[in-house]
Amino acid sequence: MRILITGGAGFIGSHVADAYVQEGHEVTVVDDLSTGKKENINPKARFFKIDICDKGVEDIFKNGRFDVVNHHAAQIDVRKSVADPIFDAKVNILGSLNLLQNCIKYSVKKIIFASTGGAIYGEQEEFPAGESHPTNPLSPYGAAKLSVEHYLFFYSQVYGLNSTILRYANVYGPRQDPHGEAGVVAIFTNKLLNGEQPVINGDGMQTRDFVFVGDVVNANVLALTYNKGEIFNIGAGKEVTVKQLFEKLLDVSGSKVDAIYGPPKSGEQRRSVIAYQKAEKILKWFPKVALEDGLVKTFAYFKSKM
Repeated sequence: MRILITGGAGFIGSHVADAYVQEGHEVTVVDDLSTGKKENINPKARFFKIDICDKGVEDIFKNGRFDVVNHHAAQIDVRKSVADPIFDAKVNILGSLNLLQNCIKYSVKKIIFASTGGAIYGEQEEFPAGESHPTNPLSPYGAAKLSVEHYLFFYSQVYGLNSTILRYANVYGPRQDPHGEAGVVAIFTNKLLNGEQPVINGDGMQTRDFVFVGDVVNANVLALTYNKGEIFNIGAGKEVTVKQLFEKLLDVSGSKVDAIYGPPKSGEQRRSVIAYQKAEKILKWFPKVALEDGLVKTFAYFKSKM
């Protein structure tokens, strides 16, 4: 297949690109490198440095004749979306619409969209949340992702564009950016390796569902051949408090620092955990990497980069 991956220089997108190349697909990557890194780009992929909002994206579609678009490019920081919802909407909604319009114009058969299970449900009523759980996002980031999901339904009904939506839990692993506000595993790991003091926001009892990037990549591979237009949660289905995560990372790193707590951050829900049984039943996907094993792999990666 000829596949366009947006955000293919980023944390998750670059791993997906690697897997698609390994599967023998012809991969093109677009990324503006605002958060992605050039060294993450697979050498066998064609690369274009461009913003997904740019009109020049059309030329890439025109020449690429893509079968599939895998859309990972996004403004991913929940806190930044709260501080600047207009910028978040520009990237995550208008940028996505630019891609969708080009998908229709240049006869793309399918789009795989990286959505969020961590932010789209808001304060949950059920634990874990299934795909039919009410969607009441507490951040502009979650609202934008939900908006694109609705646009995808419109494009499927009116234009016949096939879409598979993957709602990710909190993805962690090698290549995650430790210098932004998003990605608590990478942030804590980087600080512990540099002898710095991690700060836990709030009381540390907020919960998240941590899923290893390799498992997320497997979902993107399986989604390539699924063409019935569904939404799938992609998570581990286990609630882990940030305090527990910190303690697990202390075990992995051998560090002895005490936990220090800071003020809670706005726009973040208290508890978040999603059910993956639909993906297991239909895609035959399930998480294979236990949190402890994933943290060991992640820590080893960051240590190797020092």
